[in-house]
Amino acid sequence: MKISICLIWIFFEANSVFAQTSLKEIGLEHGSHTVGFTHYLASDSTRTYKRIFDWNNNTIPRPIPISIWYPSKATLKGTKPMQVLDYMEILKEEEEWEYLPNEQILNWFNYANTTANQNHLKEQTITYFGLQPENGENGKYPVIVYAPSYQASSIENFALCSFLASHGYIVLSSPSRGTENRFLEGGTEKDMETQARDIEFLIKEASLLSTADLGKIATIGFSFGGLSNVLSQMRNESIKAIVSLDGSIKYQYSTLKKSPFFDIKKVDIPFIHMAQKDIPEEVMKEHNINPTLNHQFEFYDSLVYSQAYQLKFNHLTHAYFSTLGVLFQERDKRQDKSDAEIMDSYRWVSIYTLKFLDASLKNNEDGFAFLENPPVQNGMIILKTKLAQQRPFDFQDFNELASKHDYKDLETLYEETLQKHPSMQLPEGNLNNLGLQLTFNPETSQYGISIFLLATHLYPNSANLYDSMAEAYLFIGDRDNAIVNFKKSLSLNPHNQNATARLKQLQE
Repeated sequence: MKISICLIWIFFEANSVFAQTSLKEIGLEHGSHTVGFTHYLASDSTRTYKRIFDWNNNTIPRPIPISIWYPSKATLKGTKPMQVLDYMEILKEEEEWEYLPNEQILNWFNYANTTANQNHLKEQTITYFGLQPENGENGKYPVIVYAPSYQASSIENFALCSFLASHGYIVLSSPSRGTENRFLEGGTEKDMETQARDIEFLIKEASLLSTADLGKIATIGFSFGGLSNVLSQMRNESIKAIVSLDGSIKYQYSTLKKSPFFDIKKVDIPFIHMAQKDIPEEVMKEHNINPTLNHQFEFYDSLVYSQAYQLKFNHLTHAYFSTLGVLFQERDKRQDKSDAEIMDSYRWVSIYTLKFLDASLKNNEDGFAFLENPPVQNGMIILKTKLAQQRPFDFQDFNELASKHDYKDLETLYEETLQKHPSMQLPEGNLNNLGLQLTFNPETSQYGISIFLLATHLYPNSANLYDSMAEAYLFIGDRDNAIVNFKKSLSLNPHNQNATARLKQLQE
């Protein structure tokens, strides 16, 4: 199992000790919903893929294993919750070793085969496989897409995913894998693009769920997934919030900049980054890590229109932002805190994720209050809260506002809006285009007339606008106003051949 990214956070086996943890000791306070779980294999026929361990040249549609946690109906009598081993069997499948004997799981995926880790496999979770989904408020629940760390499984953070589902979220995840086969290239822009497309595939998959609220979608990305999920949002406006679990957006911002879709101004939604503790100087020197990574965060500093939060957890190193890391990963005695401190910090990471999503997707006042007035604790410090600058109010914004007013009293609406947004501009060409678009739709023709009345008020010397308004009146059968406006257009531009021809036609 590979949870590290590039060579920055390698698991330091030479200086490791064994972890003593459990799901119960993490102490997550689950919500009121029973958590259902399903896992299935989908295919993206627009991309091809090879299972390299099959040792053949067969190319198949890109397989995308999908794990979904969701609020479900009450459990059936006698139904048993899933064990951690059930999740690890999904790990086997996604690593393309589905026939591996279970007794080999710990050894095969580089986890110490200790008694403690063997006991983890037997632990019960709060998740039940295959339960019927439950209808939420208005029948729908917000959707979360979880993007795993570098080359990791969809289930690497199953405790967090099920925790969110218990509080009324649908969470989808697929493994982080390379473009042509299981292996990524090393955290390249190609890897990032591939995972971003997988995130977008999951958004499409969510549209098939009857209880999914597609108007409320957020992404969570751990490590490399925290780079890919930002790229997805830059080109997909359906994503309304971003959670970064020590995401590589902090450490590989230069990779994101190489994408043709890069545009920092498009990140205009709430963003939260939860960072690991400062890497000790000893570790930095030994592994040649740039010391500026402890404090430098160019992406965060570059945000303009995002309400952003930045936290640092003093008791967490990188691996422990995931369930598998907390439970199975060997501890590094040079930098890791105690198991109790690690589990408590992981619990707070989960709580902050929930409160942020409650505020961002559910507009929950308690969520906002928690973010603004967090509890004091030793294991975490808040570094920054960044208020979003107001995005310039543009033509599209005004059109949305006008639409909400049924395009009535537009001159008054314009003046009132201009007072609030003095830099707002309504270009003549845009008004002309919108007016014709609305007019030629029989259901919105009168709206088009309203737009032209505003347009000619703002641009009284535009022969083209009067000509278009005349065409609009002619389209709805108002010959008299059509004639008046064609004449006005001609008075402003005597060479307007369209107005001349139309008037001749109307006066015959």
